[in-house]
Amino acid sequence: MTAKKFQYPTVDVWANLPVGCCYPRMIALMDEGGISHICLSAWSRPGQMIFSNAEVAWYTRAYLDRVFGLAAVDLHKPVEAVRELEHYVKVEGFVGLRVVPRQWNLPPTNPHYWPLFVKCIELDIPFLTQVGHTAPTCPSEDPSAAETVAVAWKHNNVYIETSAWSPKYYVPEFINFANTTGREKVMFGTNFPQLGWKACVHNANAHLVGTKDGLRERVVKSFMGGNALRVLKLPSVNLDSLNASL
Repeated sequence: MTAKKFQYPTVDVWANLPVGCCYPRMIALMDEGGISHICLSAWSRPGQMIFSNAEVAWYTRAYLDRVFGLAAVDLHKPVEAVRELEHYVKVEGFVGLRVVPRQWNLPPTNPHYWPLFVKCIELDIPFLTQVGHTAPTCPSEDPSAAETVAVAWKHNNVYIETSAWSPKYYVPEFINFANTTGREKVMFGTNFPQLGWKACVHNANAHLVGTKDGLRERVVKSFMGGNALRVLKLPSVNLDSLNASL
């Protein structure tokens, strides 16, 4: 395994715990793929916590400068959900809340979300969710990309991240938005381990950097990491020290 040298911070905004992956192995995969930071998400669905906030916290404690937690909660228990979110943000340093609506069959307009939205505002953290093209058996109506761009363009506090969407398949609507009015509102994500870090970063370099239909030079660094560092309030990383350790 050969680690990739870092030219600028590269942040995966939405990663998941791979089954049976120990701490050193995850960091080795990040280094190999050229990922400087990840936001590692807990995963909850009705009646089951697939990956708990406590499990995610084990990783964030082990790598305080590279792994950052996204909390997951039980929407059916709003009081407990708010308390758990507050604990993991204030005590464990989690940087956001993630909810996948299709898991709950509850859209983000449902009242179950409202106490969590209020708590996110109080804690000054982002709410991350999934829109557009979802799981194979779930409705995914077109034109999801154009509508997502329209919402992000209109609302100052709405951003787009690209998890589960390989860079070689980014649609023109997204690229145009990223190159113009959305250059500070787009962030790189993979949904690891669904998409591997090494492949995603390779495809980003091959299809987005220095190509006619890719991202402008000034946008690449912001999309790959700069915007995420700002929006999620992540600490910067000393790339020289990181490269020296590879």
